[in-house]
Amino acid sequence: MARRHQDYACGEGCPVEAALEIIGAKWKGGIVYHLLSGEVRFSELGRRMPNVTARILAKALRELEADGVIARTVYPTIPPQVGYRLTAAGEGLRPAILALHRWGRRPRGAFDVAAE
Repeated sequence: MARRHQDYACGEGCPVEAALEIIGAKWKGGIVYHLLSGEVRFSELGRRMPNVTARILAKALRELEADGVIARTVYPTIPPQVGYRLTAAGEGLRPAILALHRWGRRPRGAFDVAAE
């Protein structure tokens, strides 16, 4: 995992830094977005996010689980299946993730500095 601050009493922006330390990695926001609809199996997450490797997806899932954002359920099947769902803390991210989704869908020209 990334190195984390030990103390977030560094000013008004620290809560934003704390949140971005948890979900700010390239694939984590997308993972949380896909889990907004409910539990998703590892293989289905891989299909929904075809540009991420299985290794990186597994690493991001482990980190989100360690941070209490998602919960992992292992089903006793052969081969074993694993499902992921948001925890209560993860559900707290819903408004922020949906706002990022809306913002990201803006026309690309809307991102130009000259347009502001």
